[in-house]
Amino acid sequence: MGSQTQSKADQPWRRWIAERTPQLILVPTIGATLIYVVGFSLWTFWLSLSTSTILPDPTFAGFHEYVALWKSKRWIVSFQNLFLFGSLYVAGALFVGTLLAILIDQRVRFEAVWRTIYLYPLAISFIVTGTVWRWIFHPQTGVELALKDLGWIGAKFDWITDRDLAIYVVVITGIWHASGFAMALILAGLRAVDGDLVKAAQIDGASMARTYRKVILPVIWPIFLAVAIVLLQFAIKTYDLVVALTQGGPGVSTTVPAIVVYDLMFQRGQIAQGAAAAVMILVALAAVLIPYTLFMIWRRRQEGNQHG
Repeated sequence: MGSQTQSKADQPWRRWIAERTPQLILVPTIGATLIYVVGFSLWTFWLSLSTSTILPDPTFAGFHEYVALWKSKRWIVSFQNLFLFGSLYVAGALFVGTLLAILIDQRVRFEAVWRTIYLYPLAISFIVTGTVWRWIFHPQTGVELALKDLGWIGAKFDWITDRDLAIYVVVITGIWHASGFAMALILAGLRAVDGDLVKAAQIDGASMARTYRKVILPVIWPIFLAVAIVLLQFAIKTYDLVVALTQGGPGVSTTVPAIVVYDLMFQRGQIAQGAAAAVMILVALAAVLIPYTLFMIWRRRQEGNQHG
């Protein structure tokens, strides 16, 4: 009798633990986020408003470093490079990823093998990817040397050393690395499409290409949006790929904002201006993530109202 009474007394406590366990598990993550993301972001912003040089200096200087940063030609060029790289990188990865996903969606033989091959680049670090593709594109070690060894003495393939073409080397390498990621998510979306829609299109006489273009792909547009947002984040934060591939050169033709931040803070000892550049990268990320988050919240509410 006494044990039953004790068991009943313990039930509210156990129920409270069971209900609060998911929240308790998130406490370390939330704490780390507050410290390492919010805390250090605020600290970086404060440094950008100070007179810090080699060492942090709390003396307030206003937005002087932001003005100086946007007067820097190198910073302007880095943002132009980022815009060009980001646009082509996202569009190219989506296009190639969609094409690969459609090909695999045809229930080809050895599908698992093909998916593994396409996803393999994603498992390789940007440093390794950049180094290998640097060998491929460099005139002394890559395609140009191979063509000359085959007897084509006048062969020329020096994109990586050309100021006008080097940025496209970064784009091609980035697309190669990210296409597998896009393929995996898009393929999952294709497999989730209601089969009745496809059958209805086929009954109407639509070709396979038209079925994908007019019926299947429009249905999974939220997946395209999600993949694009993730790839945009990769593009904005790109650093190691460019460093390994071109080191930001020739000149500043492939320099991106992250390289400028590193150079200002750790090479030139201009901590305040480097912090200002880092804040601008954070603003660029926020400009991508905040509208997407608000859109997803609005979309969920709309779906909830429709189901309600």
